[in-house]
Amino acid sequence: MTEDVTAPMETVLDALRGAAEGTRLRILRVLSEGELTVSELTQILAQSQPRISRHLKLLVDAGLVERRREGSWAFFRIARDGFPARLAAFTLEAMEGQAPDLRRDAERLDRVRRRRAEAAEAYFRENASEWDRLRALHASEDAVEEAARDLLTPVSGKPFTRLLDLGTGTGWMLSVLADRAETMTGFDINADMLALARARLEDGTVPAHAELRQGDILALPEEDGVADAAVIHQVLHFLTDPGAALAEAARVLASDGRLLVVDFARHELEFLREQHAHRRLGFGREEIDSLADAAGLVSLDWREIPAPETMGEEGLTVSLWLFAKQG
Repeated sequence: MTEDVTAPMETVLDALRGAAEGTRLRILRVLSEGELTVSELTQILAQSQPRISRHLKLLVDAGLVERRREGSWAFFRIARDGFPARLAAFTLEAMEGQAPDLRRDAERLDRVRRRRAEAAEAYFRENASEWDRLRALHASEDAVEEAARDLLTPVSGKPFTRLLDLGTGTGWMLSVLADRAETMTGFDINADMLALARARLEDGTVPAHAELRQGDILALPEEDGVADAAVIHQVLHFLTDPGAALAEAARVLASDGRLLVVDFARHELEFLREQHAHRRLGFGREEIDSLADAAGLVSLDWREIPAPETMGEEGLTVSLWLFAKQG
């Protein structure tokens, strides 16, 4: 959030008018917990979609809420910059949070989050055995592997002391980067995916100096600064708040530690959302750079690997970002 607290009178009045209504204050409270869709807000506030949409429009017009269109979905989040953002932060901090409506909203938000997590976990359970096959949708695996290895090369010429693979899935990146670190830990929240990765560890596909642990990418069971390298491979598009994942990765990295992010570039393949639990339809370069900057990470490199032309509109471009944690 910017430090400038001044704003034109009209901006101040618009923000004050936008916040001065009970339902809109409830919306601001809920959005302060993370990005949500209209449908999710309708469930949480137990009001009709036209009513919620009308309030959201007023909040967006007042600069208190930001709207982001992605395919057929629209996501809303509380404003992060400018006077309206400061007004919203001050109002929510000053507002007593135990009013009955606010308590019910918090409870419904928890239920929405649980359903979302359950849907993602169910997807992973159903697709664990064919996870690697789904990668055939995008750019050449060999090209992605080569770029990942090229980017995540220790500056010292010696292997990293410890590398964390966040959202390891089947452990594929542990295999790709096996010679890049002395020790490696792959975290995944899904037990079925870890079971598959452990089977690969036993048959030697995943390197022996790797360990596998269950852990949430948003709340890793690790202390600050425990690793000098980390990877987030094809995970961010499943998350409601990818910025939180980057911030958590930055937390566990030591000063000047390296983070490699691999994910899809922006695309319009809605079936991935509908059939494969993708929360986001890829990312633009600037979006990930901005989220990384907010997490205290410095951009070092970026590459883009297009899908083969033979895949046509079904092809997915893969982007790779390399960051360093600021000292």
